[in-house]
Amino acid sequence: MRDDDLAIMGFVRGAFGVRGWIKVHADTQFADSLFDYPVWWIGKENDWKPFTFKDGAVQPKNLVAQLEEVTGREQAEAMRGLKVAVPKVELPPAEDGEYYWSDLIGMDVINAEGLCLGKVVDLMETGANDVLVVSGEHGQILIPFVAAYVGDVDTQNKQIKVEWGLDY
Repeated sequence: MRDDDLAIMGFVRGAFGVRGWIKVHADTQFADSLFDYPVWWIGKENDWKPFTFKDGAVQPKNLVAQLEEVTGREQAEAMRGLKVAVPKVELPPAEDGEYYWSDLIGMDVINAEGLCLGKVVDLMETGANDVLVVSGEHGQILIPFVAAYVGDVDTQNKQIKVEWGLDY
């Protein structure tokens, strides 16, 4: 499976218990929605392996999950830091004006003056709103993902138009 075919849903925080369960930080609107997918792809940068979801539970700061192929604590601990993804084709369609974070990663960010500020390399959830993390020749720029600053999101051309200057 290639990176472009997958939507990152979170990452493995480490082992949970001694029977191979993993702790997962879920980057989803509802933490337990990850349990809806029978196969999780775990890995990084075009090195992904499928794992069969067996059981899980929601805890205050993360999820815990049992994967059929992971049977011991050492195996689970070795997964620490790896990303958890599902095939994009399995995701429900996004509502109008809503976007999956994985679709925004890699998009060019262009301001009103036509200057390319860089590419979206990550997003952050702040509680009040999501924030685009843009990296380019001007360094790293954080732009709130709100209508006041973000205009057109063109998924076809992979561009986001923003009202943002280098002096902000």
